[in-house]
Amino acid sequence: MLKVGDKAPDFETTTESGDKFKLSDYRGEKVVLYWYVKDNTKGCQAESCSLRDSYEVFESNDIRVFGIGPGSEKTHQSFKSKNNLPFPLLMDENNEIAELYDVWGKKKMYGKEYMGIVRTTFLIDEDGTVEGIFGGPEGIQKVKTKEHADQVIGFWELKL
Repeated sequence: MLKVGDKAPDFETTTESGDKFKLSDYRGEKVVLYWYVKDNTKGCQAESCSLRDSYEVFESNDIRVFGIGPGSEKTHQSFKSKNNLPFPLLMDENNEIAELYDVWGKKKMYGKEYMGIVRTTFLIDEDGTVEGIFGGPEGIQKVKTKEHADQVIGFWELKL
């Protein structure tokens, strides 16, 4: 299980537009890496739009934002376009990266258990170390979808 103080596992994938992405290419910058459950769902839209609405704050502090979740390039492109998201959405169609980050796990809804994405955000420092976690079993607090940007900004304000 990934914890604060661990090195963020490096991975390679593509963005919704097919561009290559490698996490280690962003060493030297702070990174918000947030896992969302599914494209075009209400909670994921609220979370992504919260980060979108505060994107200028992240940009002015040299913080990179990346959403990642299951789905195809087509569904990621639709989600990004529909919500005017200014940051890339990363591909994880087979949940391999989710497993690497321990965010693929058992969930429960309406009394039924199933496997799925556990909504989790990793705050990664310039050295590639996990500085903070929201959501998941190791999170400092649950992801509040509508106020998620405020959670992230508040965390780093305390650290600055």
